[in-house]
Amino acid sequence: MDPLERLLSERACERLVLDFVHRLDLGEPASVAGLFTEDGVWEWPPPGDGRRSVGRAELRAYFGARPPDKLSRRVMSNIRVTLTSPDTAEATSYFTTYRVEGWTGDMLPAGPPVQVGHYEDEFRRVNGQWLLAHRRLHLPFGGPTPQAPTSPGP
Repeated sequence: MDPLERLLSERACERLVLDFVHRLDLGEPASVAGLFTEDGVWEWPPPGDGRRSVGRAELRAYFGARPPDKLSRRVMSNIRVTLTSPDTAEATSYFTTYRVEGWTGDMLPAGPPVQVGHYEDEFRRVNGQWLLAHRRLHLPFGGPTPQAPTSPGP
């Protein structure tokens, strides 16, 4: 593969990793489904809770069910993409998640992350566009999502 084509393919896959968390945190969570292939898979295998969504309809329903009062920010790092063929790639990327439930739009005091883990991704180029084919979440550090503090009344 031409070095420039390799670089562009790797960058397209990195962009998918970043677009995924951007859409969850700052965009429309259900739109994450559009980053996957038609038969795309998202899973949290054991020792996680065994959740698995297959296909864009299931992915849209799963991610679209996110409550509007759940505030999160994910920090992505260590994104390592490896092309396995001209039309397939794999990646590992680390994430740290800050999250609260019951958010009303106010600024909140900073708290510790509720999750630290990594994703293992498989990508496939479909009609010239790179998409996620399979995303596995691995969560070695996790805890409960805290409730946002309530504002004192007048």
